[in-house]
Amino acid sequence: MENLIFSLNATIPVFLLMVLGVIFQKIGLFNEEITRGLNQFVFKAALPVLLFEDLAGSDFVKVWDGRFVAFCFGATLLGIFLAFCLALFLKDKSLRGEFIQGSYRSSAALLGIAFIKNIYGDAGMAPLMIIGSVPLYNVMAVVVLSFARPGGGISREALGRTLKGILTNPIILGILAGVVWSLSGLHQPAIMEKTVASLSGLATPLGLMAMGASFDIKKAGAKAGPALAASAVKLLGLCALFLPAAVYAGFVREQLVAILVMLGSATTVSSFVMAKNMGHEGVLSASIVAITTCASAFTLTFWLYILKSLGLI
Repeated sequence: MENLIFSLNATIPVFLLMVLGVIFQKIGLFNEEITRGLNQFVFKAALPVLLFEDLAGSDFVKVWDGRFVAFCFGATLLGIFLAFCLALFLKDKSLRGEFIQGSYRSSAALLGIAFIKNIYGDAGMAPLMIIGSVPLYNVMAVVVLSFARPGGGISREALGRTLKGILTNPIILGILAGVVWSLSGLHQPAIMEKTVASLSGLATPLGLMAMGASFDIKKAGAKAGPALAASAVKLLGLCALFLPAAVYAGFVREQLVAILVMLGSATTVSSFVMAKNMGHEGVLSASIVAITTCASAFTLTFWLYILKSLGLI
């Protein structure tokens, strides 16, 4: 019972904030324009500042773990390959690109940071997990969606835009700024420290409520079969494969929680946006986002309970 309470305390507050976002949208406090603005603010300002705060206040040389980053990269790459193999069984070839992307691409930054902060009080290993997985998420999404779209063939322009987007990604820039500050050995002035703390404190609650307000339950039933299959891979399959490998590799506590949210958190909303912008219908992507957002409240609680029961976190 103690382990179950620990797991519920880690997951339920995160999803309650998303439920509040849904409620605020229903009663008119949030509309589409406000939600879009909140998502932009969190992505471009609050989350990067949060990551900067955690890294700038730590000794990056001691925090850096190349083996952990390599594991995150390798697990992500193998997860994409697995999703590709499963997509070959789909009779409708036009759905393969969206199926692959929806099966591997996590809300690693927002939900990952939220869970780790909720358990340990800071972002912990989330920045290193992001370095190992998020750039690969984006590059492979362009490759997969380009080759699998009607007409096929990768677009040099699309790949170029993605590479540019990675280099100018606010989250990546926030991590790099935090690393540079940490390596400089400088201490933040009190005024800067308090301002950074105030701004970073907005990232998790506003981001989760905006995500909830963006949720559309009507889309969850569209393309039900492939959507359920991709969601099962996303929330259960990847964790079942790679969490034992992570444990065998010796990862525990913050490392293991970061790997868990990388593998088993909900599919990111941006997967729908990218699919639509690259010539796909987008219905399957929206369905996967909707299903994984709802179901991850239960599956993440389940995985945390298992890890806690085994004394690994």
